[in-house]
Amino acid sequence: MNFPLLLVVLVAVTGALALIDLLFFAPGRKTAIAQYQASQAVPDPQVLDELNREPKLLEYGKSFFPVLAIVLVLRSFLVEPFQIPSGSMKPTLEVGDFILVNKFAYGIRLPVLDTKVISIGEPQRGDVMVFRYPSNPNINYIKRVVGLPGDTVAYINKQILINGKPVVQKYLGEEPGSLGRVQLLSEQLGDVAHQVRKEVHALRGAPRSQWVVPAGHYFMLGDNRDNSNDSRFWQDPNIEPKYWGMVPDRNIVGKAFAIWMTWADPKFANLPSFSRVGIVQ
Repeated sequence: MNFPLLLVVLVAVTGALALIDLLFFAPGRKTAIAQYQASQAVPDPQVLDELNREPKLLEYGKSFFPVLAIVLVLRSFLVEPFQIPSGSMKPTLEVGDFILVNKFAYGIRLPVLDTKVISIGEPQRGDVMVFRYPSNPNINYIKRVVGLPGDTVAYINKQILINGKPVVQKYLGEEPGSLGRVQLLSEQLGDVAHQVRKEVHALRGAPRSQWVVPAGHYFMLGDNRDNSNDSRFWQDPNIEPKYWGMVPDRNIVGKAFAIWMTWADPKFANLPSFSRVGIVQ
């Protein structure tokens, strides 16, 4: 379901109903009330209420319009909530995390059309960004911005190189409970220091290990480096762009900036948790 389109349609319909009532039905009610009051020494309150009663359809439209309009503005231009469906961003984001995404960090875009009308900023290296999956724009993905337009990005032996320079990583220790199979490292991308997860014996790579990021595109990686479908992997050699992960600017949704709740199993097997509430790094 295309929720943004549905929301726009609902706002348009309820807004039209509210406008129709304002222009056509409300004046008629006022005239009827005035005529009744002029003809009666002591007007009956029940009759006045009946004369002032709005048709049900118009009443619902007027009631829902301001609420839907506020939701549309907030969701389209300010902040939108998302839930993390997979572990590709561990340890930064866990399955079930509910995050908030800044919709204006990278510019104001029209709802549904997603056309940028006001440019405010550009994605920076290290940002955690939500975008529409290039192979299926109806699906939202979340990864970390690694390569900017014009960058040469290499991923060799689990080491990132940007324009020939290795990205600084520092070993933090084993992941608890992994029995030495998983390492946690601190990584510095631009001004952002964050953690990444690597499996010691797993080696997941792409058919090639070096890419040049096209203009207007971004190279994305998951923090769970051995369990992330991202810019390292082919889509189809006969389809442009060849890498789904070369995310075009038009697919950008916004910048993830906060975790506000975690609910790993919403089927009432457990309760929501607020232990992970905080800023996304």
